[in-house]
Amino acid sequence: MSATICPSTDDAVAGIADGATVLIGGFGLAGMPFDLIDALIRHGATDLTIVSNNAGNGDVGVAALLAAGRVRKVICSFPRQPDSYVFDRLYRAGEVELEVVPQGTLAERMRAAGAGIGGFYCPTGVGTILAEGKETRTIDGRDHILEMPLRGDAALIAAHRADTLGNLVYRKTARNFGPVMATAATTTIVQVAEIVPAGTLDPEAVVTPGIYIDRIVATQARHYTVQGAR
Repeated sequence: MSATICPSTDDAVAGIADGATVLIGGFGLAGMPFDLIDALIRHGATDLTIVSNNAGNGDVGVAALLAAGRVRKVICSFPRQPDSYVFDRLYRAGEVELEVVPQGTLAERMRAAGAGIGGFYCPTGVGTILAEGKETRTIDGRDHILEMPLRGDAALIAAHRADTLGNLVYRKTARNFGPVMATAATTTIVQVAEIVPAGTLDPEAVVTPGIYIDRIVATQARHYTVQGAR
């Protein structure tokens, strides 16, 4: 079944429900699906759990979603950095929950969800508060903790190009979490700079097969430069 080509970002995010878990691609600003996030804000879904590498930059992207009061919980690797003042303010005020997950573990939990793996043992976090309440097993003389798959109701990702079947290619570091998130959500929504006819993309360059993509929308790329902390 081919992906649906949506006429607008508002159509692309339609149906994301209150309380949904939303995987959002991006490593800082690189590969952030800004237009889809803006559409999600307009859509009005609230009480969301957001899974992303970090907890927002400046006033755009994930930070804008947080500032709009739509997020109940953030699951990420890097919640604090010089320009994460929106998250800092909300967290200190007790208005948003936080679950910190080491970066490699975050990626592997989503990969496990996409691959249908029931869980995996990982040594990262052993002996820290991140291991509290988790099953521990010694493997080859080293302690590991059990990590569970991390699934999303929706994934919002950005790619460089898509064909009409939903096959994706990415541009340099904008690739980051997009491929793994695309496999781990019930509905995967992607914004791209260009949609081309099927058969146009070099098959060797396709990173995410169209079987994982549900909705595509073409948007004009935007580039942000965020200033330091306020």
